[in-house]
Amino acid sequence: MSDKVNDAWKKYLLQLQLHPLRTKAITSAVLAGFSDAVAQKISGVKKLQLRRLLLFMLYGFAYAGPFGHYLHKLMDYLFKGKKGNEAVAKKFWPIVGWVNYQYMPLQFRVLFHSIAGACWGIFLNLKARSVAIKKA
Repeated sequence: MSDKVNDAWKKYLLQLQLHPLRTKAITSAVLAGFSDAVAQKISGVKKLQLRRLLLFMLYGFAYAGPFGHYLHKLMDYLFKGKKGNEAVAKKFWPIVGWVNYQYMPLQFRVLFHSIAGACWGIFLNLKARSVAIKKA
């Protein structure tokens, strides 16, 4: 199993190197769709709302992935050579952004933000569900 995961990761890295924008857009779409599917299941739906899931995937593909790609390239250009905490804080203020700019190479920043966004969406749905259960 480990060999298959390593092989898939190497193929992903190759695509990220050869086609960064396309790879980031597809990755963002898949993670947005996954996040919504999990959120729908957490909220208790009996059948997944495919239209909603596809709209989330479209958002990830058409906006989040490409926007993140160009945003991170722009931030690296504007803050070229600046690595300190102050420069990182000026790029993007939340903790996710700080971790992203401090520790992630440029090619992984959209992936990291997409994963963090998916986790955040799942967390918000869990929180909303617990509040609804307490009120019931």
